Amino acid sequence: MGERYEERKSRFHGAIVWTLQVAHGPVRPVLPDGCMDLLWIGDRLLVAGPDTHAYEPSEVAGERFTGIRFAPGTAPALLGVPAHELRDQQVDLADLWPGAQIRVLAERIAAATDPAAALEAVALRRAAETGPPDPLMRSVAVQLAQGRSVAATADTVGLGARQLHRRALAAFGYGPKTLARVLRLQRALALVGSGMPYADAALAAGCTDQAHLAREMRELAGTTLTAYFAASANSETAQPSGSRTTA
Repeated sequence: MGERYEERKSRFHGAIVWTLQVAHGPVRPVLPDGCMDLLWIGDRLLVAGPDTHAYEPSEVAGERFTGIRFAPGTAPALLGVPAHELRDQQVDLADLWPGAQIRVLAERIAAATDPAAALEAVALRRAAETGPPDPLMRSVAVQLAQGRSVAATADTVGLGARQLHRRALAAFGYGPKTLARVLRLQRALALVGSGMPYADAALAAGCTDQAHLAREMRELAGTTLTAYFAASANSETAQPSGSRTTA
């Protein structure tokens, strides 16, 4: 694979601005990460909803992608749509916002010398016009990312199981148990990527053992740790699992 990936922190709280240039061959699978992305691909503005399984992009040699990866729970208020309505989907932003507005934004980004900065400006302007993300759900995402249990997290934010599940669907696209699994897998991948042995990474991330991590990798990512990191080694620059592309 030939991928050149770069990212930086966004001025939008908790978000990452990223670019991906594909020189040749297919792009690595995109693994679930609890995030949603605003994308600029070609001359199109798209939204990638939260994934429950690995997304397999088509071969996109020569393409350049720009995106903003929003932290879990922060995109729905910005986009004006509950996250579960976009689960496992990539849709045109024009399906969510007025078409005339999208045409103006697309022209502005296409004319920009730095499309990533222009895309970020779209998000920042929109954020100034909309309400903030659900603060309790942001707290839920932070606690689950730290490895706190769903039950303990619910107690901390003062929500019952049914109410937490309902608000989690709107904020994250799926319930808190699924989000906890996704974030645990991401912790394990980060630990393995830093050089920690599989068994140690599994325990440190919150899995019961290495076999548990292997099952989660198969169910959520559709591959094995060995195959995933072998593919990573073939990329020119490591591409985090949350970077979205589409054909």
